[in-house]
Amino acid sequence: MKPDIFLRPLVLEDAETSFHWRNDPEIWKYTKFNPSGEITLEMEQQWLLATLKQQDQKRYAICLKDTGAYIGNIQLLEVDGEKAIFHLFIGETSCWGKGIGKEATRLLLEYAFYDLGLERVDLEVNKDNVAAIRIYTSWGFNTVGHASSFNRMSISRTTYTRQHLNQIL
Repeated sequence: MKPDIFLRPLVLEDAETSFHWRNDPEIWKYTKFNPSGEITLEMEQQWLLATLKQQDQKRYAICLKDTGAYIGNIQLLEVDGEKAIFHLFIGETSCWGKGIGKEATRLLLEYAFYDLGLERVDLEVNKDNVAAIRIYTSWGFNTVGHASSFNRMSISRTTYTRQHLNQIL
C-alpha cells in the first residue's frame, strides 16, 4: 500500500521544524551537507527566506495526509526548462522505511515531467545510501557517473514514463 502523503510549497514557518533536523547528524550522514556548528532557528529562517526567493528552485514539504505533519523536503534545483537537480530527505526518522521517499519521488517526478515539461532530472546519491538508490532505480534513474563517494544518476521523461507504466500495470 502506498503511503498517504502530499507535497506543498515550503513556507517560512517550516523552519520551526526543519532547524531541528539540521542539527541531527543521523539525517545528514549520507549527504554533502555538514554543518560546522549548531543551526539555530534564526539561521534556518534566514536561509529559508533567501531560498524561497530563488526562481530556479522548486522546494516542497512532504506531509502526511492524515495529520498534515511536515516530515521532510523534496526539491528540484537549478531548474532551467529542460533539466533540474533532484534532492530528497525525510527529516522525521520515525517515517524512514515506510515508502514515503518513493511516493514523494513519484509525485515530484510527475510534476517535473508533466507540469514543468522537463526532459531530464539528475541527482547525486551517496554510494552507501542503499535505501535511496533503491528508490531512484525503481523509478528508472540510471547511474551516469561517479564523484568521490557519490553516484551521479539521471532519468529522462521517456524512461520515467515507461518505468511508471510498468509499475502501474
